[in-house]
Amino acid sequence: MIELKDILYKVTLNAVKGATGIVVNNLHFDSRKVEKADVFIAIRGQVVDGYDYVDKAINKGALVVVCEKLPRDLETGITYVEVDDSSKALAIMASNFYGNPSENLKLVGVTGTNGKTTVASLLYQLFKKAGYKVGLLSTVKVLIDNKELKATHTTPDSITINSHLKQMNDAGVEFCFMEVSSHGIHQNRTLGLYFTGGIFTNITHDHLDYHKTFAEYRNVKKSFFDHLPANAFALTNIDDKNGLFMLQNTKAKTFTYGLKSYADYKAQILENQLSGLLLKVNDSEVWTRLIGNFNAYNILAVYGTAELMGLEKEEILRLISDLETVSGRFQYVISDDKITAIVDYAHTPDALKNVLETVNSIRTKNENLITVVGCGGDRDKTKRPKMGHIASALSTKVIFTSDNPRTEDPETILREIEVGVEPQHFKKTLTITDRRQAIKTACQMANPEDIILIAGKGHETYQEINGERFDFDDFKIVQEFLKQMQK
Repeated sequence: MIELKDILYKVTLNAVKGATGIVVNNLHFDSRKVEKADVFIAIRGQVVDGYDYVDKAINKGALVVVCEKLPRDLETGITYVEVDDSSKALAIMASNFYGNPSENLKLVGVTGTNGKTTVASLLYQLFKKAGYKVGLLSTVKVLIDNKELKATHTTPDSITINSHLKQMNDAGVEFCFMEVSSHGIHQNRTLGLYFTGGIFTNITHDHLDYHKTFAEYRNVKKSFFDHLPANAFALTNIDDKNGLFMLQNTKAKTFTYGLKSYADYKAQILENQLSGLLLKVNDSEVWTRLIGNFNAYNILAVYGTAELMGLEKEEILRLISDLETVSGRFQYVISDDKITAIVDYAHTPDALKNVLETVNSIRTKNENLITVVGCGGDRDKTKRPKMGHIASALSTKVIFTSDNPRTEDPETILREIEVGVEPQHFKKTLTITDRRQAIKTACQMANPEDIILIAGKGHETYQEINGERFDFDDFKIVQEFLKQMQK
């Protein structure tokens, strides 16, 4: 129970019609969830406009309506609050409603196209192993110290974020690591949060169905760093051509990491094997079970962040050597027949290229690399031929298959992927719409010592087709087929 005037603290108001000293129960932007004495915030979304649901919210018991345009007819006994931007108002109100929980812990945001989940999850692991109570807000899961909650979005809505952070406060959590997506930044979901630090991993072709241009996508990412406070840190991948661009207007203290350029945190890969990486980080060597160049960058981001947050260098190195692979991120199994199957979330051209180049750098070329890959429906179509080109150029054999077709025709998606295959690679490719059958075929094609890469879905345990989600776990399915086909 909290008074409306306290929730509106720091919200820019255009007009208020009604009392602000009233006590309210809860905040909602979904009219279906509104109950008696709640606040309804009318958000203008891409598909629906919350303004159209004001009457429904009032009929369900809302005492307060927050909107960008006051209704012509005002209901008696209802307080109306007019703001310029309802999504910004929601973010600030949500923080106030839950007592600004981000100020009571050390919150670090991780943004970029690839690596967000891995970096955030590894930081959670590392700080847990160091003996702290830690929180995680990621695509894969939400963790409130040891308690796991279901994750539904890369960056949840403002109310959910602050609710989770409040639960972390109550559980005595000291550190929290959070994936920050471009959608979340653009929709102001992280506004009103107090960040101790921000990490930039990289930026490549993705989400252009939403942002329309790469420049807009890049600038949205940059705005996260623009809003970091002066006493925060901003850690960027200097090897990415947009790494320093992210820091141009930040007030935070800036730091860099990289493999190729001079940086505050620099690494050299000494060994790269299927069993892990041997790295020289600054002037010290460390072994990690993670694999590939892209994970060398992830480890550097983790190392730099841990040091910036006060951990001792020797302890950080010891903890890095004990870190485990993140679910669906280069997660592999080796069958009794010595066939290696790798499941990875790579769903962008750059991520797929990184994973394939990593596999090719490890293998002897005497074995086949069989890639199973597709592209999601109702998403950026321009990356489909690029994915087809990369997969066919860097694999011995490729099976194009469904990812999450959603409401699109899977056959259409596959034809658009095939456009990117160059003539000399046609004979390498096979198209099987059914993903389970595609994985089974890859296992049947594989000989001992061969490597199967199943890309695109990673940690996801479902396949989305025509609005329905069906149980589907790449890692479990490939394990099942490999066991069946032991030669």
